[in-house]
Amino acid sequence: MSIRTHSRPWRLAVLAVAAAMTGGLALAAPARAATATPVDYVAMGDSYSAGSGVLPLDPGAALECARSTANYPHDLAARIGAQLTDVTCGGAETKDYAGSQYPGVAPQLDALSSSTDLVTMTIGGNDNNTFIDAILACGSAGVLTLGIGHPCQSLYGSSFDDSIDSSTYPALVAALTAVRAKAPNARVAIVGYPWIVPATAVPGCFAKLPIASGDIPYLRELEGHLNAAVQRAAQATGATYVDMSAVSNGHDACRPAGTRWIEPLLFGTNYVPVHPNALGESKMADQVATVLGLG
Repeated sequence: MSIRTHSRPWRLAVLAVAAAMTGGLALAAPARAATATPVDYVAMGDSYSAGSGVLPLDPGAALECARSTANYPHDLAARIGAQLTDVTCGGAETKDYAGSQYPGVAPQLDALSSSTDLVTMTIGGNDNNTFIDAILACGSAGVLTLGIGHPCQSLYGSSFDDSIDSSTYPALVAALTAVRAKAPNARVAIVGYPWIVPATAVPGCFAKLPIASGDIPYLRELEGHLNAAVQRAAQATGATYVDMSAVSNGHDACRPAGTRWIEPLLFGTNYVPVHPNALGESKMADQVATVLGLG
């Protein structure tokens, strides 16, 4: 999801660290059968697709996109021998499919054509800044209460969920419909977001992810609501939904290095926190391949 503030997604993540320390269709036809011609694969989406925070950077991408050559699209393309066109970009919203996200960065839909065989994406988390606003708000509130209670839930209630239903869901439907129009022969898959927080607070989590213990379930439910909206949009437009919820359970940002797929706000390894690490991107590729039957 990256998570974007105005034009720079990863700057919000950096601000979040500072705040914490101071108190991301009609039914698609299947991809062509394996032939001498490789699968024409277009990867779209936000920083969870781009692998923002994971090195090495893609030298062919705009620096603002923070796109990695170790993201799940590159991993998947290598596995299936596909010809990859990667237009993923950190901070992308659904509106950046039809419009330029940054100067010199073409709309993501421009990469699609009638010859496109496969499209993957993770998108929606940045729309209306819903999820980053929640992370920032809950992190700041958690610091002020020293991790006690559920101050974020008390302050914001259902407002984030309401935004997902009123704005994010219809935007997802419109984006997927536009993808189908540009790539009528492609198989389209939209990948859900892996769990960022555990179901309940775990020991030691506050030091890495300064969110009050009572707000951990609140954020978990919010992410579940976002993923449910993504899934509904996929069903409404005939795309394939790749569910990450079961496989990513127990691999959230509160877990130790080597177990977690998402890096925490503090003391993580990625230069963009609260995003998948290299292991997480690889596991996302695993799940896409499994759900699409690509081996």
